[in-house]
Amino acid sequence: MIRKEGCPECGSKNNVAVWEDGGKHCFSPGCTYHVHSDQSSTEASNYVKPKRALEMNGVVAAIDSRRLSVKTCRKFGVTVEYDTAGKISYTNFPYCNIETGKPTAAKRKDVNDKDNQRWSGNREGIGLFGQQTCSGRGKYITITEGEEDALAVSEMFDNRWDVVSIKDGAGSAARDIKANLEFLEGYDNVILCFDNDDAGHKATNESKELFSPNKCKIVTLPRKDAGEMLENRETKAFTSSWWDAKVYAPDGIVPISETWGAILKYRDTPSTPYPWDFLNEYLLGQRMQEIVIWAADTGIGKSQAMREIQAHLIETTDARVGCLMLEESIAKTTLGWMSFAAGRPLHKELDKVTEEELKGYWDQVTKGDRYVLLDHKGWQNNIDTLKARIRYMAKALDCKYIVLDHLHIALSSVAGASGDWSGIDELMTEFRSLVHELDICLHLVSHTSGDRNLRGSKGIGKLADAVIFLERDKHHENPEMANITSVVVDKNRFVGDVGTAGYLRYDKFTGRMTPCAAPEDFSSEDAF
Repeated sequence: MIRKEGCPECGSKNNVAVWEDGGKHCFSPGCTYHVHSDQSSTEASNYVKPKRALEMNGVVAAIDSRRLSVKTCRKFGVTVEYDTAGKISYTNFPYCNIETGKPTAAKRKDVNDKDNQRWSGNREGIGLFGQQTCSGRGKYITITEGEEDALAVSEMFDNRWDVVSIKDGAGSAARDIKANLEFLEGYDNVILCFDNDDAGHKATNESKELFSPNKCKIVTLPRKDAGEMLENRETKAFTSSWWDAKVYAPDGIVPISETWGAILKYRDTPSTPYPWDFLNEYLLGQRMQEIVIWAADTGIGKSQAMREIQAHLIETTDARVGCLMLEESIAKTTLGWMSFAAGRPLHKELDKVTEEELKGYWDQVTKGDRYVLLDHKGWQNNIDTLKARIRYMAKALDCKYIVLDHLHIALSSVAGASGDWSGIDELMTEFRSLVHELDICLHLVSHTSGDRNLRGSKGIGKLADAVIFLERDKHHENPEMANITSVVVDKNRFVGDVGTAGYLRYDKFTGRMTPCAAPEDFSSEDAF
């Protein structure tokens, strides 16, 4: 061997041996990286790794730098090697065969270089580190991420409770626990005490569901690991964290005795009224974490209804409103709100409105910078990008209400949307999760396929909190009747009431939708 180098497969810094003929091999446990002298890579299954005889050199002694007593080291069979200056240079950790209880493998660690470690002996049939010291039954056993942490835990409990460590760091946690699950299940309580870092948290998440119900407990450490706490003389703090370890319970399982807080939160859920009283009588307003579907055929006035809701939210709340109006430009969307300020539809007379007058309406609409729009160039016809934009609006710009108009333009980017509607169901499921994650109210505009059917999939309506159909006879011979829209609540998860909530009349002179009488009671006098 001429040198050592890092491994491109497992990431070790110096576990790859490089020979004179160009051959390479990584000696990290579990790594398959190997390069023949002809530079062709192959897996370790095609390479017979030379066996290293069991090496357990040195003597049993205290490791003062880690505050580990000779008593603890003797219990686990750990030995140390000294350099010429009389300082500990290497530690040796024995691993024993499960059947015989005798050491058949060992891990040798350089105390000055944590990445410099090697195995010796035969690893076949070995258990967890320290398993030979355990009874295999009892009240408690603690599992740590490394050998030194196992020694530290045992030290801090004066060697009273059984402690073991996984073999190869956080990445081997689930695999090592599965291989020794029958042994671990012999204890009443299995305490996971992995490092307080990303790798340790991942190892905990991968391991916690392997055990029988109510058996696994998880320690939350105030420092990185148990060894660090012992070195800092924080035995009391560690034992307190250990005794406070929480029993792992799968997400979503809640005893009814723990629901009082949820009841109070539900009771106090704030709601924001809609612009129209008749709709509030049915839905009791709009709330965070709700999805409201607004459905209608083409040209019925869905976008106009959304403008009414957006403007009402700006007038009656302090929240910002995110507006993803995918059918129109940001200029046309903004002009719609400016028409509200002007009291007339400005898009019909732009050539007659002076720039100064137009700027005055624009100033009214942009006051407070409360509307947040999506420029189509920022969407790029990609669902993941669209979700990211919604998340940014909610988290970075504090938009509590989001309007997406309309859903089917967004759905057009779902693979197979014209026939395989499973993608739509998946998207709605993601939206369902998104409103809970962001604590927002999401209004989705949807097309229909006739007879109050949402186009594409029943999953659109199933995952919504409310479904509202907007219906009108836009070809009615009476122009006034043609501008009356029925507002039908088809789903109402919060209250339950469904049916025709009321009617809206579009005034072409003001550009607004306002409540009106039912069509059969409507006369031309009601228009004034």
